[in-house]
Amino acid sequence: MDPVDAHPVDGQHGTRHRVARAILENGPSTAAALAELLDLTPAAVRKHLDALLAEGLVEARGQRVHGHRGRGRPARVFALTDAGRGVFYQAYDELAIEALRFLARIAGEGAVRRFAESRLDELERKYRPLLERAPLAERPKVLARALTADGYVATARTAPATGGAQVCQHHCPVAHVAERFPQLCEAETEVFARLLGTHVQRLATIAHGDGVCTTYVPAVADKAASPTSPVSLGRQGSRESNEPGPPRPVKIPTDTANNPTPAFGRT
Repeated sequence: MDPVDAHPVDGQHGTRHRVARAILENGPSTAAALAELLDLTPAAVRKHLDALLAEGLVEARGQRVHGHRGRGRPARVFALTDAGRGVFYQAYDELAIEALRFLARIAGEGAVRRFAESRLDELERKYRPLLERAPLAERPKVLARALTADGYVATARTAPATGGAQVCQHHCPVAHVAERFPQLCEAETEVFARLLGTHVQRLATIAHGDGVCTTYVPAVADKAASPTSPVSLGRQGSRESNEPGPPRPVKIPTDTANNPTPAFGRT
């Protein structure tokens, strides 16, 4: 069962659930954007947002504006709080945190790293056949669809001005654990690099307080790499000795780096 559907609701609560789900899937959003997406009036959306704010399930933030800003205050955007995310997915966060602390205490931080890698081994084996069948340019979208099927509510879009792509995960079931143990995010990033056949760059993570987990994937020619080629990163992010030196850092456009959340409604 989809965790989001584990608590069926109807009537006013059903619409409120739709509003919260739209924020989960699209990241921090304005009331006007939510109204357009859900085919509701702005007044109706604001009523449900007020209720979600009162319950502590969403929070209001000032919208980031790049370049010249017009008169008046910037529009508010609404983002899910930790409690709001918990409505959609109940994980045994504290138990997991205590277990990893115990592991680190008796076996060292390296054991936590090995656990994080082992946890993602099955995901890599599961996704690899899907990625191998797809052209390199399509692999970010294929990866996003696979992640969505596993509950990460992911999207992929072309990164402005670079020709690369951004894979955005709007939900992370282990965000609270990853906040304390970043090895989970690091291991996931390395798996993405191996699957996509190129180095990747994490721009934002939910565990660090961002609205979405955003991974930048540079453009790669089809002949340049495959998920099993030497270009793929090794377990510790190292490269084979017969390869050229590490790739130059990718310059991310200012608007992309400062605002990794995808444009509303785009996929």
